[in-house]
Amino acid sequence: MGNELYVGNLSYSADEEDLRTAFGAFGSVESVNIVTDRETGRSRGFGFVKMSTDEEAKSAITGLGGKEFKERSLVVNEARPREQKDGGQRGGGGFRRNNRY
Repeated sequence: MGNELYVGNLSYSADEEDLRTAFGAFGSVESVNIVTDRETGRSRGFGFVKMSTDEEAKSAITGLGGKEFKERSLVVNEARPREQKDGGQRGGGGFRRNNRY
């Protein structure tokens, strides 16, 4: 198991310090990152927390998964590695009949 955790169903009002405090009850928090929308800067409702050890991460999953946090039930799992993109190429495209878009 890795020590990086996915945290889902976050309240949009939650900030990184809120998560650092909540997860800090289960061990040493190395980093916190709440994912935000590029255009608006608003939280997308999920983030990642990195704990110092696997044992602390397991403890946080057990202690916080499904628990109420800022009026939302948290989803806490081991983070999966990010999937590789295909180089940014998109299929389709090309000429459209009658040039209508």
